[in-house]
Amino acid sequence: MSTDSQSTGSVYLVGAGPGDPGLITLRGVQCIASADTILYDYLVNPHILKHARKDAELLCLGKHGKTRVWSQDEINQTMVNLAMQGKTVVRLKGGDPSVFAHGAEEATVLAEAGISFEIIPGITAALAAAGYAGTALTHRDLASAVALITGHENPEKQESLLDYEALARFPGTLVFYMGVTTSKQWVSKLIANGKPANTQAIIVRRISCHDQQTIRCTLEEVPARLAGPPAIRPPVLTIIGDVAQAPQMLAWFESRPLFGQTILVTRSESQSKGLIDQLEQLGAHVLSQPAIKISKPDSWTAVDSAISEIDAYDWLVFSSSNGVRYFFERLSELALDARALSGNKVAAIGPGTARTLSEFNISADLIPDEYRAESLVESLKPHAVQGERFLLLRASRGREVLTEGLRSAGGKVDQVVVYNSNDIGSLLPEIEQKIESGEVTLVTVTSSAIARSVMNLLGTHAETIQFASISPITSETLRGLGKSPEIEASEYTMDGLVSAICDNS
Repeated sequence: MSTDSQSTGSVYLVGAGPGDPGLITLRGVQCIASADTILYDYLVNPHILKHARKDAELLCLGKHGKTRVWSQDEINQTMVNLAMQGKTVVRLKGGDPSVFAHGAEEATVLAEAGISFEIIPGITAALAAAGYAGTALTHRDLASAVALITGHENPEKQESLLDYEALARFPGTLVFYMGVTTSKQWVSKLIANGKPANTQAIIVRRISCHDQQTIRCTLEEVPARLAGPPAIRPPVLTIIGDVAQAPQMLAWFESRPLFGQTILVTRSESQSKGLIDQLEQLGAHVLSQPAIKISKPDSWTAVDSAISEIDAYDWLVFSSSNGVRYFFERLSELALDARALSGNKVAAIGPGTARTLSEFNISADLIPDEYRAESLVESLKPHAVQGERFLLLRASRGREVLTEGLRSAGGKVDQVVVYNSNDIGSLLPEIEQKIESGEVTLVTVTSSAIARSVMNLLGTHAETIQFASISPITSETLRGLGKSPEIEASEYTMDGLVSAICDNS
């Protein structure tokens, strides 16, 4: 719809989906990225808000039992006021705006105020629950219809709009949204109107989230299972019908090898995404707490000098992906590219570093069989013996194994710092809280520098958390600091670390 006032903003009613931030639509992401203000429900996964502009105003509409919950009238008026100020507003809702989410009410208010709006559908909880709990809503042999039902009608209604006699006879799947506190009433009404008490049911809590719970029972058992102990708290959805007989083998989501684990990744922010993605795909809940900060060197003078004499070196030696990125970024700033290295051979400490080199159209001439400095020295020794010249592109700190090993073998070695590595001084408040509550089950440690910083960050908490180390060298550093890692990778790469974690889960 449109408005005559060019100064009036727009409102987007966006469905955020059931919980997993990857389940929001592309259109939803586009709207979030363009918004001046976002009004979001507490059930919305906070990772979705990362799509917002840095200067966007983010307004949480409250959480029951935690913070004041906005009334619907407040939400409506705020959307209208902001739009009248010319702002682009996103009203971000869990699930789908049109399924038990006040979408029609909010759209009506906007229409009456003459404000342009758009409704962006989201994956509603029932659709997600079927897939993530390993069942279906329809089945060619079991159910040809679906009914979505609220377990919590508007208390201001004079009478219920639900016909429990018709629902009890419904020839398909019943899906009750909400209804935790009213389960005794709606279950008893279904049974009283002829629905068999032994009808199969599936209760799903926090659908598609890392702590999803799935309970299989019968219709008459639903209230007791919700009441506990332990009590099952919202958000909860209950699927009732023959489709709930689906075999456990279809429950892929909770069967993933790392489901139920909370893993703390401590790599620098610029490097952690690949590891986080792998662990999340395997079912882990992943938290990020960088132990070190990577940044450009204090001065480029030494690097620039080495680049100006790059032809004098036989070998360029990279011991990390960070070194590759910072070196090539500086090369670009000097209006140079890979052609400047045509006279050099290139060594990489491992396949990860080699992959980063390939991003700059460089193929590593040498990768050692074992991905550590000692093996790289052994691989380069034949060239060092011949007196060849090496340029090591390294961090501001680290072991001197490469320099000392190549020099002792007869090589001529120069080294320049292409990036700084500094410790992070304190834990993020939300990470500290999760550690203190015992939620974190495993910490990944991917270098000796990270090991030292992590031990300082965790303090006495390190005693109660398991550690996963990427290599024997890193493990040795940890043991020297008083912590023996429970898991050690046999292949000293991120893939090897993930594999070792899975093997020990």
